[in-house]
Amino acid sequence: MDNTALTDQQRRVIQDFTTLLDKSKTLFNGIRDLPQHGTKQWQAHFGRTFDVFTRLWKFQQQHRQILDTHYGLKRWQIGEIASKIGQLYYHYYLRTSETGYLLETFSFYSAIRARAYYSQATKEDKPDLMVKKLRYYARFIVVCLLLKKLKLVRDMVRELSRHVEEYIQSFDPEDQLEWTLILTEIKSFVEVSCIPLILHRLTPYNTPPIEPGIPFCCTLQEVIIVGNCADQVKCTEMSLDMFWMLQALEREPHDEAPGGGVSASSSHQLDASPAPGRTPYDDSFSRVAGKENPHKYLLYKPTFSQFMLFVSAGYKELPSGGALLLYISADGVFTDIQKRAGGQAYDFGGVAMNNRRDMSNSTGSNPSLLLNNMHQRKSTAGPPSTRDVNCLYPGDLYPLLRRPTFLIVDSENSSVFLGMRSLFGQPLVTFTGPVDVPTYLRDQPKRGSLMTLFLHSPLTAICYICNISEVSISLWDKCQAHVDKFICDAGRLLVRCGHLDRSYLDFYLDDFLRLLMLRFIFCSCTLRLHRNFKMNPAFQPHCHPPIPEDEVLTHPSLKRLVYDLACILDVMHAFHDDDETVC
Repeated sequence: MDNTALTDQQRRVIQDFTTLLDKSKTLFNGIRDLPQHGTKQWQAHFGRTFDVFTRLWKFQQQHRQILDTHYGLKRWQIGEIASKIGQLYYHYYLRTSETGYLLETFSFYSAIRARAYYSQATKEDKPDLMVKKLRYYARFIVVCLLLKKLKLVRDMVRELSRHVEEYIQSFDPEDQLEWTLILTEIKSFVEVSCIPLILHRLTPYNTPPIEPGIPFCCTLQEVIIVGNCADQVKCTEMSLDMFWMLQALEREPHDEAPGGGVSASSSHQLDASPAPGRTPYDDSFSRVAGKENPHKYLLYKPTFSQFMLFVSAGYKELPSGGALLLYISADGVFTDIQKRAGGQAYDFGGVAMNNRRDMSNSTGSNPSLLLNNMHQRKSTAGPPSTRDVNCLYPGDLYPLLRRPTFLIVDSENSSVFLGMRSLFGQPLVTFTGPVDVPTYLRDQPKRGSLMTLFLHSPLTAICYICNISEVSISLWDKCQAHVDKFICDAGRLLVRCGHLDRSYLDFYLDDFLRLLMLRFIFCSCTLRLHRNFKMNPAFQPHCHPPIPEDEVLTHPSLKRLVYDLACILDVMHAFHDDDETVC
């Protein structure tokens, strides 16, 4: 570039562009150092970053001819700006739990692909540029999975596979094994997570009706989702269980482009970029009748200190009348310590946390965003006279019980958490998954936890335990109607139950918690009737306080609905006993 041939205006344009570009990179890089908890600590930085990227995006549009001709602006550089704006939206979605920001991420990522901003990356002979392209694809696939763009997901996986191969052949890079592993993980994750027929999130259509006469107590405000299963399939820093629960605790966003393209409003945002002083999406995207998604923290393989930091932040941020949901999917930690009276809190083991050496500044790590290929073996306790410092014990959670708490643990040692009691007069409900599964399911540890799948999609779960791999759309709709009827009937039975613990009613008015409770009842009722599950208590989910069996869990009307569903799916052989006539 010959600066002597430039006019003063052209020099000013180039200088202003490079200043904005440098400032945007500095602010963007600063995001990784922000604490992941709270709001005041990071919102101001995000506002400044959005503002700079807004000006940068508009500036390169207004002065494209000068920048192309005299600065040498390349299409991949425009794509890099758009990719960072998409990342900003995605980070903001993770921090706020508002799915509208996820749609904005999708619109920018879609434009990068549609406009082929990275199409010449291989010809640039820059391996770092190819890595940026591969990372963009990995991020876009995750966003598409979260938005159920399944055809696009499969197309993107094929493209990523081709680009990884090109990257390895062109540069013979040192990180080729890492990218091969990432590609394998993504393919495995897509294989087990793509369920094209269901709406994953809460909608007006799958929200259970509220029975009249229940007084308001609390609503779900803070959620901690922990994934620490060593052998479970994952995509970037999200295990399959985390992926399922994340969606079960969000409202379905309003997407104006159901075919997978960029909507008209999204295209407008693409040109306008994310101005910090306005809401970058319609409030109706993620608010239904004034109700917002609960705020969530996603913790993939956290250390114990990281877990305590985030759970304490969630506890601190609870407003009056707010409830905390703690979901843990982790390998079990068992102990041989001699049991003592009253030792339930620490003497019976717990679940594993990551055994990485605690970092001095754990607030600077982000266990939900970084690509981490570290694998962890199942934890075991230390010598009989000690306890495992990397284990999360039931006793560690007792300080949280000063506020309304909903606890879900899916682990082979989940039963130890059933002994927890409310010591402060606050509502407490605990759901624990089966500690074992029948033999025919034991060779599939990577495919997610069974109770979690029921909480995410009951119909998918019953197909899974009955070895049904394909269901037509018409049959799915017919079966889903039976599941919906079960949920409604279970709700009526639950609130009218004469021996139900008050904690369930305290949580019942919250849409998310109500749906989880009723899906848990479906899970319990179904597994109690399935021939491969019903004879072994270890194959059953459990809850505390207990839900009365005769009045709810084994009620004849609910059993009949499960049997009817089995008949429709033509799997009555999995439920039918010879001495029963059920269909």
